[in-house]
Amino acid sequence: MHTGEKPYQCRQCDQTFSQHFNLIKHQIIHTGEKPYQCSQCDKAFSLSSTLKIHQRTHTGEKPFQCRQCDKAFSHKQVLIKHQRTHTGEKPYQCRQCDKTFSRKSNLMSHQRTHTGEKPFQCSQCDKDFPHKVYLIRHQRTQSGEKSHQCSQCDKAFSLSSDLKIHQRMHTGKKNISM
Repeated sequence: MHTGEKPYQCRQCDQTFSQHFNLIKHQIIHTGEKPYQCSQCDKAFSLSSTLKIHQRTHTGEKPFQCRQCDKAFSHKQVLIKHQRTHTGEKPYQCRQCDKTFSRKSNLMSHQRTHTGEKPFQCSQCDKDFPHKVYLIRHQRTQSGEKSHQCSQCDKAFSLSSDLKIHQRMHTGKKNISM
């Protein structure tokens, strides 16, 4: 019978477990020991369950099927996040403005609008950015890298958004302001 009680607590990170065996298994992550080696690549893992999940990257196995659509996933957590696209669930709420998000990472990114934090720094010019995607965009324009090639002509662009604007010239569609 499961009571939900978790009397076994890790002294290093305060995570709790319902069974002593699971606590012992968990504590390996704090030692840095990685006894479970992938036979396909050089990666090693602390837990056999983590190795099993990793091996799906080699096999392509996707055992977690969405019941709403035909998508399948190799990780249960990714399926859970995906299902929010169908349900509209947004469990992560900003405490400053009450805006809600379906993913914790989106909430954390949003919170930078309130704090002004800019944790992503350009190694070339030391300019700071609040979001990694802004840094990547900046670096592409700085380096002159033009990885977004037009399929209709020889032009290439640093930013995918610039390519999309350019492609409207070929389709005859007018620019739409966002």
